[in-house]
Amino acid sequence: MTTTVRSRPARTPASPRRWYAIPAADVAAALDVDPEIGLSAETAARRLHDDGANALPEEQPRPGWRRFLEEYRSYMQLILVGAAIVSLAVQEWGTTVLLLALTVLNAVIGLRQAGKAQSAMNALKSMMRATARVRRDGSEAEIPAEDLVVGDVVLLAAGDQVPADGRIIAASALQIDESALTGESTPSAKDADALPDVELGPGDQTDMAFMNTPVTHGSGVVVVTATGGGTQFGKISAMLTATAREKSLLTRQLDTLTLWIVGAAALTMFVMFVMGRSRGEAWDVLFVSAIALAIAAIPEALPSVTQMILSLGSVQLAARNAIVKELPAVETLGFTSAINSDKTGTLTMNQMTVVEVVTPTDRYTVSGTGYGLQGRVHHVAGTTTGFAEAIVPYVLASDAQLVDGSVVGDPTEGALLVLAHKAGLDIDAMRDAAPRLATLPFDPTYKLMATFVPHADASGRAVVRCFVKGAAPAVLALVATARATGRSIPWDADRERLARADMERMENLGQRVMAAARLDLDPAAFDPEGDLLGYVRGLELTSLVGMVDPPRAESRAAVAAAQAAHVRVRMITGDDVLTGAAIARQLGIPGTAMLGADFAALSAAERLARIDDLGVVGRVAPEHKVLLVETLKAKGDVVAMTGDGVNDAPAIKAADIGIAMGSGTDVAKNAGRMILSDDDFATIVFAVGQGRKIFDNLMKYIRFVLILLVVFVLTFLAASLFDIADGEPFNPAQVLWIHFFVNAAFGFALGFDAESPGLMSARPRPRGESVLTRTMACIVGPAGLAIAAALLGLIQLGVEHYDSLDVGVSMAFSSFALCLIVAALECRSETGTVFTTATFDSRVMNRAVFGEFALAVLVTQMDVFNRLLDTVPLTMAQFGWAMLPAVVLLLLWEAGKLLARRLRADDRATDTV
Repeated sequence: MTTTVRSRPARTPASPRRWYAIPAADVAAALDVDPEIGLSAETAARRLHDDGANALPEEQPRPGWRRFLEEYRSYMQLILVGAAIVSLAVQEWGTTVLLLALTVLNAVIGLRQAGKAQSAMNALKSMMRATARVRRDGSEAEIPAEDLVVGDVVLLAAGDQVPADGRIIAASALQIDESALTGESTPSAKDADALPDVELGPGDQTDMAFMNTPVTHGSGVVVVTATGGGTQFGKISAMLTATAREKSLLTRQLDTLTLWIVGAAALTMFVMFVMGRSRGEAWDVLFVSAIALAIAAIPEALPSVTQMILSLGSVQLAARNAIVKELPAVETLGFTSAINSDKTGTLTMNQMTVVEVVTPTDRYTVSGTGYGLQGRVHHVAGTTTGFAEAIVPYVLASDAQLVDGSVVGDPTEGALLVLAHKAGLDIDAMRDAAPRLATLPFDPTYKLMATFVPHADASGRAVVRCFVKGAAPAVLALVATARATGRSIPWDADRERLARADMERMENLGQRVMAAARLDLDPAAFDPEGDLLGYVRGLELTSLVGMVDPPRAESRAAVAAAQAAHVRVRMITGDDVLTGAAIARQLGIPGTAMLGADFAALSAAERLARIDDLGVVGRVAPEHKVLLVETLKAKGDVVAMTGDGVNDAPAIKAADIGIAMGSGTDVAKNAGRMILSDDDFATIVFAVGQGRKIFDNLMKYIRFVLILLVVFVLTFLAASLFDIADGEPFNPAQVLWIHFFVNAAFGFALGFDAESPGLMSARPRPRGESVLTRTMACIVGPAGLAIAAALLGLIQLGVEHYDSLDVGVSMAFSSFALCLIVAALECRSETGTVFTTATFDSRVMNRAVFGEFALAVLVTQMDVFNRLLDTVPLTMAQFGWAMLPAVVLLLLWEAGKLLARRLRADDRATDTV
């Protein structure tokens, strides 16, 4: 699909500077701006004129007539149009109208599917913030975000969206949610300190702010370093433009199948013309026969039946929260051999959960998952009491709340409140009894939070008690004593070593480790307006806690099911490799862990060599994800890629089946071919199973339709070679009847068929494997040959025994339908017998069989069909002759299947030996 793109993107430097490695003052000097004054209006206007607006390229919609005409680019559509034109030339008016109507129906269905996919680039553009607060000419102003230029000084506060990429030159407890860009599961703490002058990904650039990421806490001042196409979002936009969406595997295979069919029909028509002319037949007679063959050889119902089967599959998937945007994606799921899955929210719950608490003398485990209040605290090591005292700081040094069983506020603080609830603490009562005198908010520079409340110590003396919680390394660095069993104990070298060993152990398990402490201060010396951080010294440690974003309960079983189906699962995450590897071990995802940058640094050959060993790739940038997809595709895998953020969109678009999370950004959803409304990995595995079932049913139908086409080609070819029925065994009306009233009916029945046994234990079909396999040829060829021979024999029987070509053709026409009943039943399995009760387990198939049997009788016995199809009534004996080929075909087919089953059993026995 091609799209016109029109915009004037902002200029991107030829060699972008590493602004994160330059001190804040030098950044301002390099961009010729005074941070206290900002740019002048004149300078800003000049830069806006020179560099362009702070906007992303915008896709222009194609007119409806062009999109409609593009639906006629498929081979099958072109062939149907060609057949209609030729039918028009020979004045087959009904055939012409029917064929053209089919092409319009196919085009409308295609347009409907394409209309579901809004442009990912335009969704990206729509995410941009409308206004920005800046300093210009020494005063603050609010301007349209599109008017921002490099060098503008932007003021950020909690709740704002960052309007452009920029270097942070001042920050106060600034945190920005960069999950849509980097995949990080928690907001990134930001400061103004310059970083080392080495290559760093966006997730590691703690002194940079990026377009369209929301400020969740604190405030900051940013100098704009890139706008529009030069931003990280702009680069993703360029990747989306450069990433071509390939034809689906099904579309490519149907194109190939169509070419084979056309080739066979063309060869047959050539032979017919040569043989006809050698017998002196007129050109117009040969031309009419050729048209009849062309109509017979083209599977007119194939596109419609295929669309029906895929539509049925999409409805079944939607019932299980998998919304398919493009019908061929349903079939692609059945080929999937590799799934690159996001971690947070897909494999995990995206709800932090405390799983372990360590006090200076004891250890506890905590049951329950997510923000659910069910669970208990289990005392697993140590004999002392006083657990509640150990976790009080997590309650009082917190701004989060539990409201009706859900967390309001920071998710980490929420997880700690859930811990307190499981321990039996009355959170509201504790907070009411300890009103705050002052609060030291969390800041990324010191990585802790402290509250100061009036209290009384053990002796009853009034004190100001400081409760502290924060990152374990930051808190441990300020500890002087520890607290256990209601008393203070020394913080000696051994106790510190044990605490740090516990911290490292929990970190190696992929846990985020927090610490709690307290300190009593003299009320007379405490100044709530003073330097609060200065009071946070000589702390008394109460506990360490380890928390994780736990795997979903169903994810482990889903990963195991995928591996049993020979589908390789890899975790692709923006989090660090250690956390990802720990979760992967819990889920049973095998393989080594590697940084995205390290994978990208490998040569193409090294990537191909190592990709099989990889199970986890962490700290991935958008280009790393695309590279992973391309490497797997080059290796021959059919790749499914999941994601929810803007950073995932290019890889989602590049994958064979891009899967976006329902809770994700519109950019990801528009780039994908399928949306998971429940964000659940288990739904992906279910979808793969459904894809295999749908493709298997489609293969049943293709086996059936190929038999039909082989019969038509061989019958017309032999009729021409041996001058049977003047080279035209069936007229166009009879051919179209077989296609639309027999072929289509059984196509629907096979599309509704039950799942074949063992589908999810088989290996995925290799990428690029043709539907025309050796097994397919061994089924289609003999069956088609047998039916064609029988039909020609019946025509000759009518001529020689009943002295009537019309009787012979009518017997052959009824017999054709009866043989196709047998073929439809036998095509349900390559080797399974129909002599079993399972043959009748499909109501749709049962109805089709009985309906087609009745029609096989009526087409010769009812006057309306005699006139419509040029048939004649048959006697009981003649109908018996028509049934005989179907019975013989059934017996021969069953004999062939019996032989195939014995050969397969012998092969398995040989392999076992």
